[in-house]
Amino acid sequence: MSGDFSPDQKRYLEGFVSGLSASRVARTNAPAKSEPVGPDAVHFKAQDRVVAAGGKLVDQEKWKREEHPFDAYSRLVRQAEHNEAPKPADNFRWRYYGIFYVAPTQSSYMCRMRIPNGILKHWQFASIADLAENFAGPYAHVTTRANLQLREIEPKNAINIIEGLQDLGLCSRGSGADNIRNVTGTSTAGIDPQELLDTRPFARAWHYHILNERALYGLPRKFNVAFDGAGRIATLEETNDIAFQAVDVREGFGVEPGIYFRLALGGITGHKDFARDTGVILKPNDAIGLADVIVRVFIENGDRTNRNKSRLKYVLDSWGFDKFLSVVEERLGRKLARVPAEAIAPRPAYDRLAHIGVHPQKQAGLNWIGVALKLGRLLPEQIRGLAKLAADFGDGDIRLTVWQNLLISGVADANVATVVAAIEALGLAAATSTLRAGLIACTGATGCRFAAAHTKENADEIAAWCEDRVPLETPVNIHLTGCHHSCAQHYIGDIGLIGARVPINDDGDTVAGYHVYVGGGFGPEAAIARELIQNVRAENAPQAIERVLKAYVANRASSDETFLGFASRYDVDALRQLIGQGVAA
Repeated sequence: MSGDFSPDQKRYLEGFVSGLSASRVARTNAPAKSEPVGPDAVHFKAQDRVVAAGGKLVDQEKWKREEHPFDAYSRLVRQAEHNEAPKPADNFRWRYYGIFYVAPTQSSYMCRMRIPNGILKHWQFASIADLAENFAGPYAHVTTRANLQLREIEPKNAINIIEGLQDLGLCSRGSGADNIRNVTGTSTAGIDPQELLDTRPFARAWHYHILNERALYGLPRKFNVAFDGAGRIATLEETNDIAFQAVDVREGFGVEPGIYFRLALGGITGHKDFARDTGVILKPNDAIGLADVIVRVFIENGDRTNRNKSRLKYVLDSWGFDKFLSVVEERLGRKLARVPAEAIAPRPAYDRLAHIGVHPQKQAGLNWIGVALKLGRLLPEQIRGLAKLAADFGDGDIRLTVWQNLLISGVADANVATVVAAIEALGLAAATSTLRAGLIACTGATGCRFAAAHTKENADEIAAWCEDRVPLETPVNIHLTGCHHSCAQHYIGDIGLIGARVPINDDGDTVAGYHVYVGGGFGPEAAIARELIQNVRAENAPQAIERVLKAYVANRASSDETFLGFASRYDVDALRQLIGQGVAA
C-alpha cells in the first residue's frame, strides 16, 4: 500500500508517526501529578483543596508543609548544642515537642508536658524537681489542663528537658501548636464515692492513640479532649472540643440502660462557647474510635487560612451539628445512638471545694488530700516533699487538677493528721479560704509575651486584700487571664479579669490593667461572664474586686445564694449601680 504514496507523502507520514511516538514517550516519562501519600497525606490534601479554591494558607500551614516538625529533630539538637534561639518557623515547629520560646518576655523556652488524666507516680513527680533544678527555673506550674509546665529553659537545655521527661516515662510530644493537647479526666478517677465511671483507662487509651498516630498531628489548630466520670471535682469538660461525659441512661428509651458517655462538641470558652450536647450516647469503649473519626473530619475541613476561625467550633457553626454528625457516621459506617435529655438520670453534683482538704474515698478508711498551691507554683523542695508523702503515706499517685492544685490519694485515716502537718511544713496547706480555693491565674506578663498584666502577682494581691475584708461562706471563683487566649478561662469565673493596657492620658500612654467580667459558670450552671467594668488599673484591681464582692454579700437573696445566682438576677447596668461608681479609678 505504501507504493500508492508519493515521496513527499511518505516523508510526511514518517514524520507524523515519529511525532506521535515521541509524544507517547514524553507522556510516559513526564512526572505525573501524584496524590500525597503517607501519614501526612490527609493534611496535604486539605491544604491543596484550600489553594485550589483560591485560598491562601497561613504561615503555620506553609511551615508544616515545608518540613514536618518531627522530621527536624536533628536541627533542634544542633541549636541546643550552640545555645541558639529558634527563628519563627522553628519556634512553631518545636512546639510539637512541647517547648515554646517565649521571647521577648523571657529569652528561654517553656515546656508543657503530657500527663493523661493528670496522674503521675511519686517518683516521676520527684524527678521533675531534678529537671527543674538542673535545667529550668527552678520551679514548676500546675496548669488548668491538670498538667505541669517548666519555664526559663535556656536553648542549650531544651534537649535535656525533652529527653529527660522521656527517661521518666513522661513526654511533652504534641503538647503545643496544632495538636491534640493534654488529655484531661476526673482527678479523683477510681477513688471517688460518687463517680459513674473511672476515666483513667479512657484518657490513657486516647493519650497513646495520639502518640502513635502521626496523622493526628498538624491539625488546623489546637484540639482539646476531656473525659468526665461524674466525680466530685469538676473536669470542665464542656470547655473542650470533645467532651465525653459519663451519664446513667434510664430504661425505656430504646437503648440498653446503663452507664454511657454523652457526647458534646465545640467547646472553646475563649470564643464564648461551651461544648454543646449532641444527643449522642456511646458505650465507653467506643469513645477512642469516635474521637479519632471526629478529629479526622476536622482535619479535612477545618479552616487553614484564618487562625482565628480554625477551631472545631467554626466547622460546627458553618455546617450545623446534624451535617457534621452525618459525616462522622458515614466514616464510622454506622449510626450513632441518640436519646432525649429525659433519658439521662440526674448526675451527682460537683463540690466546688473538693479539690482542697481531706475527703473520704470510696475505699473504706482511705482519703484524698487536696493541697492548696499558690496559683499553681511549686518549688523543687515542695515537689520532692509531696512526692515523699505520696510514697510514704499514700498510694503513690500525684493527681493534678484543672484548678491548679494537686491531690495526694490513698491516705489512711490514721495518717491524715501527719500528712496535713507535713504539707504545712512545706509552706503549703490542706485548707484555704473560699476565695483562694477558686483563684486561677495564667502565667501572665512575667512569662508570656501576649499578656497585658502580671496575672499571678495581681491574683495574689486581690486575694490578700479581699479575704479578710469580705468574709465569704460560699465559694467564689476568680479567674485572671492575661490576654484574649484566655488560658485561665476568665469567661467561666464568677468574676473574670482579662489583661488590658489601660490608657492614662490623652497622649496614648498606658499601664497594665484589666477588664472585669461577672456571672460565669461551668457544669450544669455553664454561663459566659458579662463585662462589668473596663480599664481597671492593676494596682486598683484589689479594691475593685472588693466592691464587687461586697455588692454580692449585701444584695444576695440568702446567705447560701451563689455569686452566679446573684449576678444572674441583674442586668449589667443594675450590677454597676450596686457596686457604685469610680471602681476604675
